[in-house]
Amino acid sequence: MLSLAVRSGAFAPYLSATSYGVAGPLKPLIPAVATQTEKLVLDLKKPFLCRESLNGQAAKTGPAAVASVGAPASVRYAHSDITVPDFSDYRRQEVLDSKKSSQDSGDSRRAFSYLLSGTAAVVGAYAAKNLVTQFVSSMSASADVLALSKIEVKLSEIPEGKNMTFKWRGKPLFVRHRTQKEIEQEGQVSLAELRDPQHDLDRVKKPEWVILIGVCTHLGCVPIANAGEFGGYYCPCHGSHYDASGRIRKGPAPYNLEIPTYEFTSDDVIIVG
Repeated sequence: MLSLAVRSGAFAPYLSATSYGVAGPLKPLIPAVATQTEKLVLDLKKPFLCRESLNGQAAKTGPAAVASVGAPASVRYAHSDITVPDFSDYRRQEVLDSKKSSQDSGDSRRAFSYLLSGTAAVVGAYAAKNLVTQFVSSMSASADVLALSKIEVKLSEIPEGKNMTFKWRGKPLFVRHRTQKEIEQEGQVSLAELRDPQHDLDRVKKPEWVILIGVCTHLGCVPIANAGEFGGYYCPCHGSHYDASGRIRKGPAPYNLEIPTYEFTSDDVIIVG
């Protein structure tokens, strides 16, 4: 491989009109044969090819000749005299003078950059927070579902010794108005006899009112009120018997009937949920 660089120096403007022959790797250089031609008459009106007339038009660096095995031979000039564009319209006032050091205005320019970056970060964080909040809110329960999450029951409409069933969150809700006999009977039950030991007073807020979720703890059936061997609730599907406090007394059910969250807003009104 042949790589040749020629420095022409002050003769570069004159050499711009000269052709160069470079020997390639596969074909040797053949010397040119001089031939006689007619006398050349110069036009005096045209400028002569001199240093002054070619100034700024020809390259100021020497030619470079390159030849290699995998590529054709070439001769070129390095055009390093291209005029650099003027970017004064895009410069800040502090760095408009190219001969003046920019270190004096560095603090103010950095402060502006930090302020701009901080403002963008705060705005981006606020937008991200709103986006996440709206996304999480979209997955929460709707207004109609929240309205069904609580139910108000008027206890004065339930006679003593009776049980009423309400629909709450898609499940049956048992509200039982117990008699004094049932209160005394359930209070005397020994915890040793119970599969899921729990005292009657721990399952009620007022002894005369029992609030239960009417779903059997065995396989999710709905028990029948005022039935069974213990006078409370009976599940006919698999024979689970509950007493008047909702405690499992006989059958395959492993746990007592579930007690929902409720509160008394007055003597005869409760809110469940």
